[in-house]
Amino acid sequence: MIIMNKDLTVGKPGTVLWKFCLPLFGSIIFQQLYNIADSLVAGKFVGENALAAVGNSYEITLIFIAFAFGCNIGCSVIVSQLFGAKNYKDMKTAVYTTLISSAVLCAVLMLAGIIGCRGLLNLIHTPEEIFADSRLYLDIYIWGLPFLFFYNIATGIFSALGDSKTPFVFLAISSTSNILMDILFVAAFHMGVAGVAWATFICQGVSCVLSIVVVFKRLAGMHIEGKTVWYSFDIFKKIAVIAIPSILQQSFISVGNIIIQSVINSFGAGVIAGYAAAVKLNNLVITSFTTLGNGISNFTAQNMGAGILARVREGFKVGVRMVWMICVPIVILYLAAGKVLVNFFMNEPSAVATSTGVQFLYIVTPFYFVISLKLVADGILRGAGLMKQFMIGTFTDLILRVVLAEILARQVGAVGIWCAWPIGWSTAMILSVLFYRNGPWKKKKQVNAAARFRDR
Repeated sequence: MIIMNKDLTVGKPGTVLWKFCLPLFGSIIFQQLYNIADSLVAGKFVGENALAAVGNSYEITLIFIAFAFGCNIGCSVIVSQLFGAKNYKDMKTAVYTTLISSAVLCAVLMLAGIIGCRGLLNLIHTPEEIFADSRLYLDIYIWGLPFLFFYNIATGIFSALGDSKTPFVFLAISSTSNILMDILFVAAFHMGVAGVAWATFICQGVSCVLSIVVVFKRLAGMHIEGKTVWYSFDIFKKIAVIAIPSILQQSFISVGNIIIQSVINSFGAGVIAGYAAAVKLNNLVITSFTTLGNGISNFTAQNMGAGILARVREGFKVGVRMVWMICVPIVILYLAAGKVLVNFFMNEPSAVATSTGVQFLYIVTPFYFVISLKLVADGILRGAGLMKQFMIGTFTDLILRVVLAEILARQVGAVGIWCAWPIGWSTAMILSVLFYRNGPWKKKKQVNAAARFRDR
């Protein structure tokens, strides 16, 4: 066994989860630096329209990210369960099956992206002044999809093996390089939005290749009896049961965001730029919570595989404490310094852009405590394979946000769009927590309580 692999079924749950999730939290901060750096450099060195173009394109890139994320989660949960059960032979097959299946899916998405991105930009009513830059950014981004997919799968495998430190190191180096290359290509070489896109392409590519190399070395160090099966339809079905709902979840969220973006686009470039800046700050937080939820999924999956349900309940309690400790400083920062943070993305921000970004943060930020609780519960549901319940909570949030954004925008303007977030989050949180409370670990808790009563 390679020493970096970590069995999450032993040790005090609180200590295990903190040690496992903290590098994940660091990783997602660096991951978000990719997008923040793109927007920051575009806004500072090119202009408000460039920032709007990158922000506008970002909503479409989330569709591709959704598929990569689904492959990550499907592989990670199944590999975690097999690792927890000490079934290393099938675990290797699960890794290879995911890589092969994802390569095919990625090729299909690249073809669809090359053909359809112009249509998507038209569909969301992209303003003429930012259309060309939005299209240019997406064209370059699509050619980097293989890097996006295989890097996400690699990080999912590391997490499944209890190793959250390796992807953190890769991301720290890659994100730092991305910031420097963004500045070099845009400020020094004057490549504009294309420079932003190429910097991300190159840095993500290097990170992907290194990650895959380490994955294969890690697997080679895990000795098994007999030959490894490179592809299994039975294991593919198990991965798909987790991956497809996760892809649908993220895809529908992305489609929902695109619909919301189309509503925002009707208010002009100033509102688009302000929203683009604020939503980067928002996504940094939400993606951090989602990543911690993924870590809790790995913890849950390993313990479900080992049949230790009591540790799942402990994992939920630790997870909630963890995300709420993160919420406190972020909420204070965003509420106290929202204007400074939003303007940081723009060189000469208009009054409309600034007020839009600040307004979004003031309305949404206090509800981070709500959405973080939902995402912890979702992490456990996904790790336990309770995908029906997971999907219900997710779609409730999405449908409410999209429908209310459309309705409220007509009634009270852009502020109505921002108000849709807290309503969707709060309703979905109640559902996800109720689903968690009625999971299979509840029966185990009742059995244990009855046994203690009989022993008295």
